Amino acid sequence: MNNNKKKTVEYGKYGVLFIAPFFIVFLIFQFYPLLYTFYKSFMYDSKTGRNKVETLAGLGNYTNYVFGSAGGGEVWQAIAVTVVLWLLNFIPQILLSLLLAAWFTDNFNKLKGEGAYKVIMYMPNIITAATIAVLFYSLFDVNGSIKSLFVKLGWAPETGMLDHGLASFFIIAFIQFWMWYGNTMIVLIAGILGINPSLYEAAMVDGATSTQQFFQITIPLLKPILQFTMVTSAIGGLQMYDIPQLFNEGNPVIKVGGASVMSTRTIVMLIKTYINAGPGQNYGRASAYSVILFIITLIVSMVFYKLTDEKN
Repeated sequence: MNNNKKKTVEYGKYGVLFIAPFFIVFLIFQFYPLLYTFYKSFMYDSKTGRNKVETLAGLGNYTNYVFGSAGGGEVWQAIAVTVVLWLLNFIPQILLSLLLAAWFTDNFNKLKGEGAYKVIMYMPNIITAATIAVLFYSLFDVNGSIKSLFVKLGWAPETGMLDHGLASFFIIAFIQFWMWYGNTMIVLIAGILGINPSLYEAAMVDGATSTQQFFQITIPLLKPILQFTMVTSAIGGLQMYDIPQLFNEGNPVIKVGGASVMSTRTIVMLIKTYINAGPGQNYGRASAYSVILFIITLIVSMVFYKLTDEKN
């Protein structure tokens, strides 16, 4: 009788070891800062020289700066600018990306150099935001080539286009669209290639056209990928900072309903102004604005999640 016990390998503990680094990094660099931001939003910081005094403000930062007159409505103006900027680049981005993804994966289209086209379309996404911002700034500045061309065609005044709020607003929206449509296209192509080809073969046998296959097969089965794309785009779009900040720091002003609005100042840019050192530094106010941004992002993400639910 063999009393030796057979040794077994417990794979579960190795799995825990592999996923532990992610959770450790998440807890330290994301979850803790999130909780600390909520905490700071209920505090008031006052500075005298190098000394900082922190006192409990309760809901004061929200009642005064978010929903009260002390903030001057700046947070809602910044949120409106951010949302419209995001929509202006996301809607054409997702539509063009879907069209290109369907085109590149269509069995009837035997496009030569397909890989080269994909690389070219994806290339703006790998260029740094600073480089793109400087490029477009030089193109549309007073002596920029595109600005000079528009002046000759009578489409722009002699003064700098970047001094006009609406011009800067639409240029930044185009930059965001141009930078990200290639990335979205690649993600959607990967999703379409994951669909069982036999479904398309059966549809072709039944006489379905490419358009019918796209709307009856591709779109319904692509919902999980669309969900991922829309939610990540919402999170990134509502946190838009680098391009507007590097382009012109949100300075051009437009008149909306009699009020002056900084046309390219996003909510993250506004938050950053109260984090920077100086007489206007106010961590409690910045934290309250951050919490509002978090809530709006959560609501938008849940709406997209519901719209792209596979059960619908």
